[in-house]
Amino acid sequence: MTDKADYILDVRGAISPFSLLKVSLVFQQMKPEQIVEILGCDSEMQRDLLRVLPEGSCEVVFSDSTGRDAEVCRVCLKKRAQATAT
Repeated sequence: MTDKADYILDVRGAISPFSLLKVSLVFQQMKPEQIVEILGCDSEMQRDLLRVLPEGSCEVVFSDSTGRDAEVCRVCLKKRAQATAT
């Protein structure tokens, strides 16, 4: 990953619904093109995140889920610029 994260959230050991809420609150505060890095984000939580966040609002720019332990997995999401209505 070449882009530096603007926000880093460590959700290791946290209950999944609270982790999703924490990430979604930070995501709302982010500006377009900013990146949030989430530590401890296993593949199931990543799938849930993409369901919770508004459709098309982000892209996965990095995902490392090769570790055996979910605590070392991480994912980086970049907030996309919102399309303007015409």
